[in-house]
Amino acid sequence: MTSLRARLSLLGKLGGLLLFPSFCEVCRTLLVGPGERVVCQDCLDGLKMTHSPFCLCCGRFFDGSGEIHLCAACLERRPSFARHRSVARYEGVVKDIILAYKYRGFEVLAGALGDFIIRNLGREEGLWSDLEAIVPVPLHPAKERKRGFNQARLLARKLSQWANVPLVNRHLVKVRPTPAQTSLEARARELNLRAAFRVRKPAGLAGKVVLLVDDVYTTGSTLGECSRALRRAGVKEVRAVTLAHA
Repeated sequence: MTSLRARLSLLGKLGGLLLFPSFCEVCRTLLVGPGERVVCQDCLDGLKMTHSPFCLCCGRFFDGSGEIHLCAACLERRPSFARHRSVARYEGVVKDIILAYKYRGFEVLAGALGDFIIRNLGREEGLWSDLEAIVPVPLHPAKERKRGFNQARLLARKLSQWANVPLVNRHLVKVRPTPAQTSLEARARELNLRAAFRVRKPAGLAGKVVLLVDDVYTTGSTLGECSRALRRAGVKEVRAVTLAHA
């Protein structure tokens, strides 16, 4: 009887695949593996950390080999956050999965992407030691309604559960809509975000060490402006983590 049930279950699954086939959003192969959803296991296995020297402050990856050190920009002027780390460069399968997650509405990928951060940066004491709150970079309410979710908040929730550090949600808010950062040059990105963020209920964050969470780091303008708003609200120290550095 058990064998018969197993065969019927398998036939049901095969019939479902024939009627409603599901393909990997990255490589377009048929999803047939146990638990595969949206992205196949081979593509998830392609999420690899970038092993490259990086800036001790802003986390920017350097080309070539060498030691980690401060970049020229951070030597000239330190950002408003104390430390930032990305897991990988924004390219290849990392970029493809982030795009599927962020722009094609696949919230289910938050778990795998959160694990990607934990697996590779979870032992970096400079990010996690004495941490008191985890804060996602906010979207403007209109943009969040259009997208249906805040991708940074889902990542932050995963990290909060893993680190056993409170997720402080909706204290840092975006108070005005801004054009997409991807369409702007570095200086224009800074001006675009000027005074775009503020902190509500600052007492909930004052005096704390905070980890900011976002998906992609490009010039650092978003993290920088969020960090300035947090520091004005009395936050003791801001650190930051992202999935990828573009």
